[in-house]
This record gives sequence, structure tokens and C-alpha cells, in this order.
Amino acid sequence: MTGPLPPGFASRAALLARARHILLFAALGALGTLAHYAVLIGLVQSGFAGPVAGSTAGFLVGGLVNYQLSRRIVFRSDKRHVEAAGKFFTVAALGLVFNAALMALLTGPLGAPYLPAQILVTGLLVLWHYAGNAVWTFRQSR
Repeated sequence: MTGPLPPGFASRAALLARARHILLFAALGALGTLAHYAVLIGLVQSGFAGPVAGSTAGFLVGGLVNYQLSRRIVFRSDKRHVEAAGKFFTVAALGLVFNAALMALLTGPLGAPYLPAQILVTGLLVLWHYAGNAVWTFRQSR
């Protein structure tokens, strides 16, 4: 990267640190995603649920995994669970709505297979979850 940074970026080092933080969030989030997909595939392939319900159940399981990893490792938060969990699951609930709506659109009218659809939706939601949790859930008071 050469030349001046856009307004709002303090330094290249800060930008690099933020990029590394997002990558850590995404890497550890992959464990929650693995739990999500395991539930999704298990429910759909067993016939217990369709793609939207299976994805929703998987999303909830993945959310529990991601809360613990985000709180302890990514953001190293010492906020009380009452505050942090409430905010985390509010961000996740909005993500769940986006997830279900996008899955319904992609697998319904657009006719996409459920796994490629879920991979696309997951990719879109990583940035939503990171931003919500960095800016609101685990933000440290100054």
C-alpha cells in the first residue's frame, strides 16, 4: 500500500492490526460454522428438517460456539456475561434473520442447492458479525 491512507485510518499498522483481528475472528468462527453445517447437514439429510429450518438450528448451535470463542479469544473481553451475551445474541439474532431470509430466497425462488447457498450466505454474514461485535458487543469503555 502506498500513498496516504483514507481519512479515519490512523496508520498502516492499525489497518494491518484490524485485518489480522478480522482474520482471527473468521478463523475461529470457522469452528462455529463447522458446528452450524454439521447440524444443518444432519437435519436435512436425515429428513428431520428442510434447508431453512436446518440452517436456523445450525445457526443457533454455531452461535453458542462463536460466543465463547469471540469473548475469550478474539476480543478478550472481561464484560459480564449478562451484558456481553445479550449484545452478542442480539447481533446474532439479526444475523439469523438475514441468514433465514437469504437461504429462503436462494433455495426457494432462485432454486440454488442448499450447501452452495449456505456457503455464500455465511461469507456475507462474517463481516456483519465482526462489525457488530467489535463495535458494540465487546467494545471496551475508554
